[in-house]
Amino acid sequence: MSHLASFIHTFIPEALQGAVCSYRQMELSFIIALSIVLLSIASSCAWRVLNWVWLKPKKLEKCLRQQGLAGNSYRVLIGDVKESFRVMKEACSKPMNLSDDAAPRVLPFLHQTITKHGKNSFTWFGTTPRVTIMNPDYLNEILTKYDDFRRPHTAPVVKLLSYGLANLEGEKWVKQRKIINPAFHIEKLKNMLPAIYQSCTDMITKWEIMVSKEGSCELDIWPFLQNLSGDVISRTAFGSSYEEGRTIFELQKEQTELLIKALFSAYIPGFRFLPTKLNRRMKAISKEVEATMKRIISNKVEAIRAGDEDAKNDLLGILLESNWKEIRQYGGNKNLGMSIEEVIGECSCQTRGFTSIWQQQT
Repeated sequence: MSHLASFIHTFIPEALQGAVCSYRQMELSFIIALSIVLLSIASSCAWRVLNWVWLKPKKLEKCLRQQGLAGNSYRVLIGDVKESFRVMKEACSKPMNLSDDAAPRVLPFLHQTITKHGKNSFTWFGTTPRVTIMNPDYLNEILTKYDDFRRPHTAPVVKLLSYGLANLEGEKWVKQRKIINPAFHIEKLKNMLPAIYQSCTDMITKWEIMVSKEGSCELDIWPFLQNLSGDVISRTAFGSSYEEGRTIFELQKEQTELLIKALFSAYIPGFRFLPTKLNRRMKAISKEVEATMKRIISNKVEAIRAGDEDAKNDLLGILLESNWKEIRQYGGNKNLGMSIEEVIGECSCQTRGFTSIWQQQT
């Protein structure tokens, strides 16, 4: 019994010590393995960030210069954004005579770049170079080879403003362009003239009332022209629902200003998901525009089905008619037409495009 007790007394502590050593070795091996994995992930992330922030932009800059293009040297993250904003602010702070060239005022940074670096040059939008081409032969080649020269990927936040034909590629672009095309036939556009005439008449009537009170007065016509553009676009795009259309116009105007603020800051992936005041307001406007559009489309569909011929003369009515025709042509397959979301996106895109063109012209 004494020998057995001695054996147990000796063996059990040794076994426990062996088990503890094995556990510590396993724990150490796990820590080493985890450290290697974390180090690999950190190294991979660091390499991607370095490539995105510095290596890839510098490589692109070298390639562009080798092809004979000139431009400013790349600045980490911000590129030419800060300089562009400064030049724009400086140009807008100076008065402009009617005889002055409009380019330095409308596109001051682009005008400065072309003057400094020539017609074939490049600028930096954050980490992305933007090439300016003014040679007609090069432009013709780019426009005809649209499969080779794809549209640049825009910042995801831009989709909060518009996401229509201008953002599409390939088969989707072909399908949507075919459906939209009838809205811009000359005969369809002629049907919009009464709406344009009515908006202009309303504006001139307001001027006449203001002048008749005192016989003469000084008018700042810029606010009136802005209201005119909103009124014309609302009437021609949405017809009888033009009051709600004006609401969309005003919301898109605010959204554009907010978007410019967002774009003129350094692009940080994922920043748009943070609940900042700017991001919350932009998302709220996007939801309000979408809800208003759905109401207008629902009312337009009811009016067309009730036999209202005038409901077919505005942009939305023509777009819906063309979309239904395309679906009927292929046996009622709705996948070959535009969804409600696509119709909303296209209306937003077209009204935004009309607004930009109108304001630039005025």
